[in-house]
Amino acid sequence: MADRTKEKILNTALKLFSQKGYLGATTKEIAKSAGIAEVTLFRYFPSKSALFGEVINTYSFLPTLREALEKVKNEPCEKALKIIAKEFLKVLETKKDLIKIMHSEMHRYPEEIKKIHENIIEKTITVLSDYFKNLQEKKILREINTVFAARAFLGMFFSYFYGKEIRECLNLKKEDPEEVINAYIDLFLKGILKIKEIEKS
Repeated sequence: MADRTKEKILNTALKLFSQKGYLGATTKEIAKSAGIAEVTLFRYFPSKSALFGEVINTYSFLPTLREALEKVKNEPCEKALKIIAKEFLKVLETKKDLIKIMHSEMHRYPEEIKKIHENIIEKTITVLSDYFKNLQEKKILREINTVFAARAFLGMFFSYFYGKEIRECLNLKKEDPEEVINAYIDLFLKGILKIKEIEKS
Protein backbone atom coordinates (compact mmCIF):
# COMPACT_ATOMS: atom_id res chain seq x y z
CA MET A 1 0.00 0.00 0.00
CA ALA A 2 2.81 2.40 0.94
CA ASP A 3 4.63 1.74 -2.34
CA ARG A 4 1.44 2.33 -4.32
CA THR A 5 0.81 5.61 -2.51
CA LYS A 6 4.37 6.76 -3.21
CA GLU A 7 4.03 5.80 -6.87
CA LYS A 8 0.73 7.67 -7.10
CA ILE A 9 2.32 10.78 -5.60
CA LEU A 10 5.23 10.60 -8.05
CA ASN A 11 2.97 10.08 -11.07
CA THR A 12 0.75 12.97 -10.02
CA ALA A 13 3.74 15.20 -9.29
CA LEU A 14 5.22 14.42 -12.71
CA LYS A 15 1.94 15.39 -14.36
CA LEU A 16 1.56 18.67 -12.46
CA PHE A 17 5.24 19.64 -12.71
CA SER A 18 4.93 19.04 -16.47
CA GLN A 19 1.85 21.26 -16.66
CA LYS A 20 2.78 24.04 -14.23
CA GLY A 21 6.50 23.66 -13.66
CA TYR A 22 8.31 23.32 -10.35
CA LEU A 23 7.54 26.92 -9.45
CA GLY A 24 3.85 26.75 -10.35
CA ALA A 25 2.82 23.40 -8.85
CA THR A 26 2.16 23.22 -5.11
CA THR A 27 2.31 20.26 -2.75
CA LYS A 28 -1.28 21.02 -1.76
CA GLU A 29 -2.63 20.53 -5.29
CA ILE A 30 -0.35 17.54 -5.92
CA ALA A 31 -1.77 15.87 -2.81
CA LYS A 32 -5.34 16.77 -3.80
CA SER A 33 -4.88 15.38 -7.33
CA ALA A 34 -3.36 12.21 -5.88
CA GLY A 35 -6.39 11.80 -3.60
CA ILE A 36 -4.43 12.08 -0.35
CA ALA A 37 -3.97 14.64 2.41
CA GLU A 38 -1.00 17.00 2.12
CA VAL A 39 0.29 15.68 5.46
CA THR A 40 0.44 12.19 3.88
CA LEU A 41 2.53 13.54 1.02
CA PHE A 42 4.98 15.00 3.53
CA ARG A 43 5.35 11.61 5.21
CA TYR A 44 6.92 10.40 1.97
CA PHE A 45 8.63 13.61 0.88
CA PRO A 46 9.61 16.23 3.49
CA SER A 47 9.56 19.12 1.00
CA LYS A 48 8.57 20.05 -2.54
CA SER A 49 12.24 20.05 -3.55
CA ALA A 50 12.65 16.49 -2.21
CA LEU A 51 9.59 15.41 -4.20
CA PHE A 52 10.90 17.12 -7.34
CA GLY A 53 14.28 15.44 -6.87
CA GLU A 54 12.62 12.02 -6.65
CA VAL A 55 10.55 12.75 -9.78
CA ILE A 56 13.70 13.71 -11.70
CA ASN A 57 15.60 10.64 -10.49
CA THR A 58 12.70 8.27 -11.20
CA TYR A 59 11.67 9.54 -14.62
CA SER A 60 15.01 10.69 -16.04
CA PHE A 61 16.98 8.74 -18.65
CA LEU A 62 19.33 7.28 -16.01
CA PRO A 63 17.24 4.20 -15.01
CA THR A 64 16.53 3.47 -18.68
CA LEU A 65 20.21 3.87 -19.58
CA ARG A 66 21.24 1.37 -16.91
CA GLU A 67 18.68 -1.14 -18.18
CA ALA A 68 19.73 -0.58 -21.80
CA LEU A 69 23.43 -1.02 -21.02
CA GLU A 70 22.69 -4.33 -19.32
CA LYS A 71 20.81 -5.52 -22.41
CA VAL A 72 23.47 -4.41 -24.92
CA LYS A 73 26.62 -5.38 -23.01
CA ASN A 74 27.35 -8.21 -25.46
CA GLU A 75 26.18 -6.39 -28.59
CA PRO A 76 28.53 -4.83 -31.17
CA CYS A 77 29.33 -1.21 -30.31
CA GLU A 78 27.45 0.37 -33.23
CA LYS A 79 24.29 -1.64 -32.59
CA ALA A 80 24.47 -0.92 -28.86
CA LEU A 81 24.79 2.84 -29.39
CA LYS A 82 21.82 2.87 -31.76
CA ILE A 83 19.70 1.15 -29.12
CA ILE A 84 20.86 3.62 -26.45
CA ALA A 85 20.13 6.57 -28.75
CA LYS A 86 16.61 5.29 -29.50
CA GLU A 87 15.89 4.82 -25.80
CA PHE A 88 17.25 8.29 -25.00
CA LEU A 89 15.04 9.96 -27.61
CA LYS A 90 12.04 7.93 -26.45
CA VAL A 91 12.48 9.12 -22.85
CA LEU A 92 12.97 12.73 -23.97
CA GLU A 93 9.83 12.62 -26.11
CA THR A 94 7.66 11.17 -23.33
CA LYS A 95 8.93 13.86 -20.92
CA LYS A 96 8.76 16.67 -23.48
CA ASP A 97 6.33 18.83 -21.50
CA LEU A 98 8.44 18.65 -18.34
CA ILE A 99 11.66 19.42 -20.24
CA LYS A 100 10.02 22.35 -22.01
CA ILE A 101 8.74 23.99 -18.84
CA MET A 102 11.98 23.29 -16.94
CA HIS A 103 13.99 25.09 -19.61
CA SER A 104 11.62 28.05 -19.54
CA GLU A 105 11.87 28.53 -15.76
CA MET A 106 15.38 27.18 -15.06
CA HIS A 107 16.85 30.66 -14.55
CA ARG A 108 14.42 31.21 -11.67
CA TYR A 109 15.10 27.94 -9.85
CA PRO A 110 16.64 28.02 -6.36
CA GLU A 111 20.16 26.60 -6.18
CA GLU A 112 19.05 23.29 -4.64
CA ILE A 113 16.80 22.58 -7.63
CA LYS A 114 19.53 23.49 -10.11
CA LYS A 115 21.83 21.06 -8.29
CA ILE A 116 19.25 18.26 -8.54
CA HIS A 117 19.12 18.82 -12.30
CA GLU A 118 22.90 19.02 -12.67
CA ASN A 119 23.47 15.92 -10.52
CA ILE A 120 21.21 13.69 -12.60
CA ILE A 121 22.94 14.86 -15.79
CA GLU A 122 26.38 14.16 -14.32
CA LYS A 123 25.30 10.71 -13.08
CA THR A 124 23.99 9.86 -16.54
CA ILE A 125 27.23 11.02 -18.16
CA THR A 126 29.25 8.97 -15.66
CA VAL A 127 27.29 5.77 -16.38
CA LEU A 128 27.72 6.17 -20.15
CA SER A 129 31.38 7.12 -19.65
CA ASP A 130 31.93 3.87 -17.73
CA TYR A 131 30.47 1.95 -20.67
CA PHE A 132 32.95 3.65 -23.00
CA LYS A 133 35.80 2.84 -20.59
CA ASN A 134 34.76 -0.80 -20.74
CA LEU A 135 34.96 -0.65 -24.54
CA GLN A 136 38.44 0.84 -24.23
CA GLU A 137 39.53 -2.04 -22.02
CA LYS A 138 38.29 -4.42 -24.72
CA LYS A 139 40.39 -2.47 -27.27
CA ILE A 140 37.25 -1.49 -29.19
CA LEU A 141 37.61 2.26 -28.62
CA ARG A 142 40.83 4.23 -28.89
CA GLU A 143 42.19 6.20 -25.94
CA ILE A 144 39.89 9.18 -25.48
CA ASN A 145 38.40 11.13 -22.60
CA THR A 146 35.30 9.01 -22.03
CA VAL A 147 33.50 11.76 -20.10
CA PHE A 148 33.85 14.08 -23.10
CA ALA A 149 32.66 11.25 -25.36
CA ALA A 150 29.58 10.65 -23.19
CA ARG A 151 28.76 14.37 -23.18
CA ALA A 152 29.16 14.55 -26.95
CA PHE A 153 26.96 11.50 -27.53
CA LEU A 154 24.11 12.65 -25.29
CA GLY A 155 24.53 16.26 -26.41
CA MET A 156 24.08 15.61 -30.11
CA PHE A 157 20.88 13.65 -29.57
CA PHE A 158 19.52 16.14 -27.05
CA SER A 159 20.23 18.93 -29.55
CA TYR A 160 18.26 17.04 -32.21
CA PHE A 161 15.36 16.48 -29.81
CA TYR A 162 15.40 20.10 -28.60
CA GLY A 163 15.32 21.49 -32.12
CA LYS A 164 12.61 19.11 -33.24
CA GLU A 165 10.30 18.96 -30.23
CA ILE A 166 10.93 22.11 -28.18
CA ARG A 167 11.76 24.68 -30.86
CA GLU A 168 9.63 22.76 -33.38
CA CYS A 169 11.98 23.29 -36.32
CA LEU A 170 10.09 22.19 -39.42
CA ASN A 171 13.16 20.82 -41.21
CA LEU A 172 13.94 18.50 -38.30
CA LYS A 173 10.34 17.32 -38.12
CA LYS A 174 10.58 16.21 -41.76
CA GLU A 175 13.61 14.02 -41.12
CA ASP A 176 13.32 10.30 -40.47
CA PRO A 177 14.45 9.67 -36.84
CA GLU A 178 15.95 6.31 -37.81
CA GLU A 179 18.05 7.98 -40.49
CA VAL A 180 19.16 10.68 -38.04
CA ILE A 181 20.21 8.09 -35.46
CA ASN A 182 22.18 6.09 -38.03
CA ALA A 183 23.91 9.21 -39.37
CA TYR A 184 24.79 10.55 -35.90
CA ILE A 185 26.17 7.19 -34.76
CA ASP A 186 28.24 6.94 -37.93
CA LEU A 187 29.64 10.44 -37.33
CA PHE A 188 30.26 9.69 -33.66
CA LEU A 189 32.19 6.48 -34.35
CA LYS A 190 33.99 7.39 -37.59
CA GLY A 191 34.27 11.18 -37.57
CA ILE A 192 34.20 13.17 -40.80
CA LEU A 193 37.73 12.68 -42.14
CA LYS A 194 38.50 10.08 -44.79
CA ILE A 195 40.66 7.20 -43.58
CA LYS A 196 43.67 8.43 -45.59
CA GLU A 197 43.40 11.88 -44.03
CA ILE A 198 43.26 10.34 -40.56
CA GLU A 199 46.42 8.35 -41.32
CA LYS A 200 48.19 11.53 -42.49
CA SER A 201 47.36 13.36 -39.28
